[in-house]
Amino acid sequence: MPHVFQHPENMPGQWSAYFGNDLPLVLEVGCGTGRYTVGLAELYPQSNYIGTDIKGARMWHGATYVRDKGIKNAAFLRTRIEQIETYFAPGEVSEIWITFPDPQPRESRERKRLPSKRFLDLYTKILKPGGKLYLKTDNSDLFAFATEVWQVYTGLEIVQHSTDLYASNIQGAATAIQTVYEERYRAQGIPINYMEAVFHGHPAAPEL
Repeated sequence: MPHVFQHPENMPGQWSAYFGNDLPLVLEVGCGTGRYTVGLAELYPQSNYIGTDIKGARMWHGATYVRDKGIKNAAFLRTRIEQIETYFAPGEVSEIWITFPDPQPRESRERKRLPSKRFLDLYTKILKPGGKLYLKTDNSDLFAFATEVWQVYTGLEIVQHSTDLYASNIQGAATAIQTVYEERYRAQGIPINYMEAVFHGHPAAPEL
């Protein structure tokens, strides 16, 4: 499918050329079947959306939907999140969504958690100053971990935070779209955690 990229070369700074416009670029990391990416693209045509994941069999569902519906502002990138900066130029991305990532509960796998400092260091290389970072998860331990990390991360400001999203007054894309997992958790009465942060940029290096 022409809107599915697998380890493409020479893409940093070229996504606007692919989409044929200069609309803001929104990224979903660990997109799974792509349901959230597709939902965003359909509801908010004023941006372009890319879902990223390593598992192509899952991504096929969203990619097929995009093809069949003729959606022009959505694409998919098959890659490991650890390599994300390979495919985007500094400041090329306006928003990054992390939706229901694997909580990686074992302490030894802390570096594998998508909201961890290790991944924040990657996200903020491609996220523009003033760009936003979002997290949705049913896992309260992962959310507590992410909150602790994001609160002290240089240049990142948490602007919305809830341990029960659908009981809060938060609206917009956070509640307008639900993943398959999210629907399942809500049906079981499990609250959804949500956090939104603004990246103000890294401080400039001191002059020598």
